Amino acid sequence: MKYVSAIVSYVCLVAPIYTNAFALSAPNTLTQRTSTAIFESDSGDTVLYSDADADQDDSDETTKKIYSKNKRWASLNPNVKARIIEEGQKRAVRNKKKREPAADKKRRMMMHYKTLQTKSKRSSRVQRPYATNSPDRVPLAEMELQKQYNGTVISLTDFGAYVDIGTECDGLLHVSQMTRERFVEHPRQVLSPGDLVDVTLIQTSVDLKKMHLSLLPQEIRDNENEDEEEFDERIDLEDLAPNDELWGEIRRVTSYGAYVELGAVVDGWLHFMDHPEFEFGTSPGEMMRVGDRIRCWVANIDEEKERIKLTSNRPKDLPGPRREVKKMVNDENYY
Repeated sequence: MKYVSAIVSYVCLVAPIYTNAFALSAPNTLTQRTSTAIFESDSGDTVLYSDADADQDDSDETTKKIYSKNKRWASLNPNVKARIIEEGQKRAVRNKKKREPAADKKRRMMMHYKTLQTKSKRSSRVQRPYATNSPDRVPLAEMELQKQYNGTVISLTDFGAYVDIGTECDGLLHVSQMTRERFVEHPRQVLSPGDLVDVTLIQTSVDLKKMHLSLLPQEIRDNENEDEEEFDERIDLEDLAPNDELWGEIRRVTSYGAYVELGAVVDGWLHFMDHPEFEFGTSPGEMMRVGDRIRCWVANIDEEKERIKLTSNRPKDLPGPRREVKKMVNDENYY
């Protein structure tokens, strides 16, 4: 027992020295497994052992490799590390997109296009003065015809604009009811979503939930209504022929010519180059004005499409007025 006590005392004195030396030799060890246990046997003997000595060589080599490999990475700033990781992820995504099949790429681009289109539609929506289900909205049956209302332009189409005037449905403002000063090819030439306009209610349909609106003054609308009442007395296309001489009134001026009211079932089309005052460099608005009376001839008739093409230059193939020449023979006048 004396020898056992001496050995235990020697081990207790030497063990801390080796432990400190191992800690100094591997300060950056990721994992270190050291377990020391003391068991007391049945005979009362005390046994001391440690498994750190068995794994010391392997752990030292592994620690040195990891430390030498990641020494620069461990010394980097955390923000720099995050930026490097983010750039690596983006690079991986780009490489993956380059390797993807054409069908997948097309499908991804279409989804991206639809997303942008949805965002564009949502951003173009106009804020209504009242919610669609608001109790402050007036029923369509209580709206008065030929009365002026203040409305908000909600959306534009190729044929007109939809205007909210505070009732249960939006009213249609057709391009033909916007202005007579010029020809409107698209509503965006006159209006934009969100504009406040004063419109006149000219027609309603409670069953179909539809309204027709107008921006034209009352005088212009009355004159056009009178012309529609005289529709039975208008000239049919069958009664017209090329080179027929007519007088008409310019109703609408466009970028390429004007529509002329001839008293026929349809308006005639007069190109600006067929106007007698045409000169190179002049625009149709400079020589054509709404309300002007003009003399014209029928150039062509298309009965299937119901179109009349006009010209204001007298056709050259028309016979001119007969002229009599007076001659003098032997001082006698004769014809």
